[in-house]
Amino acid sequence: MSPQPEIRENVELEALNTLHVPARARFYVEVRSAGELAQSLGWAATEGLNVLILGGGSNLVFAGDFMGLVVRLAIRGRRWEHIDGHNATLVLGAGENWHEAVLYAARAGYRGIENLALIPGTAGAAPVQNIGAYGVELCDCLESVTALDRTTGELVVLENEQCRFAYRDSVFKQTPDRYVITEIRLGLSRSRPLMLGYRDLQEYLGDTQESSLDPLDVAEAVMAIRRRKLPDPDKVPNAGSFFKNPVVDGATFESLKARFPDIVAYPQEQGVKLAAAWLIDQCGWKGFRNERVGVHNRQALVLINHSCGSGSDILTLAERIRGSVTARFGVSLEMEPGIVGGPG
Repeated sequence: MSPQPEIRENVELEALNTLHVPARARFYVEVRSAGELAQSLGWAATEGLNVLILGGGSNLVFAGDFMGLVVRLAIRGRRWEHIDGHNATLVLGAGENWHEAVLYAARAGYRGIENLALIPGTAGAAPVQNIGAYGVELCDCLESVTALDRTTGELVVLENEQCRFAYRDSVFKQTPDRYVITEIRLGLSRSRPLMLGYRDLQEYLGDTQESSLDPLDVAEAVMAIRRRKLPDPDKVPNAGSFFKNPVVDGATFESLKARFPDIVAYPQEQGVKLAAAWLIDQCGWKGFRNERVGVHNRQALVLINHSCGSGSDILTLAERIRGSVTARFGVSLEMEPGIVGGPG
């Protein structure tokens, strides 16, 4: 058995979350293997401590200090498996930087995840939210994940259908205390069609013929679009899209369309997805700032921490935005980031 990883006390977490919210962990450990993960979780169970699994810290808000054990996944590794003709499986350790993995695949000529470039976070966090952008979701190419099942202490492999993927949802989000992802497998191909149907991509690429594009071209286009619209978390602390795009039934959409003819929406298999950014913008929030936090001036979905705000500052603003959208449109916005820490 490998040595117990070093568990530190009273560790500052401000640099480990992309909102740069100040918070402290009572105990903190970085794990670099599934074995170290199991040992750390076993120690926390023995001590009766709650556990927070931390990846890139890009999809959470610290409402206060975390009085248990923060486990930062630093399990690295990239390798190709099952290379067969145009197809291959890319295996990523949970601690791999997601964006770097996208570029790694695209440079190798493999298609499937190039539309997900520049999404912050780690590979292990990607299935939890079923990350998506520009017409592509992770579930479109994820083959399986390896995870530590905390109920049995064993490593298990969950195939795509067992992950119960939905819009920004998965079994890992539905049962947050059960699985800790250690590795993911992505089925990629050098011949699958590029996904260029999203309006922003079409406008950016203009008359460029698909036959002249490779996956790196698409990744670079996505990066340019995102940089034009979204702030860099290293320069302007943020957690990316703060609210999910709400999905309403057809009758509700027709009622909204009659009142707001310019409403931005996207038909789905079940219902109609509304653009949360449009709803927020119509309520006058885009570009709002108080003395500590605000809303980005180019993307109303992004809340920013421009002057050392706290998690409470962020959450208070989020609730004000949700309240105004509900009051005007009768639509409830759901926050994407998880909320951790705080009293109790």
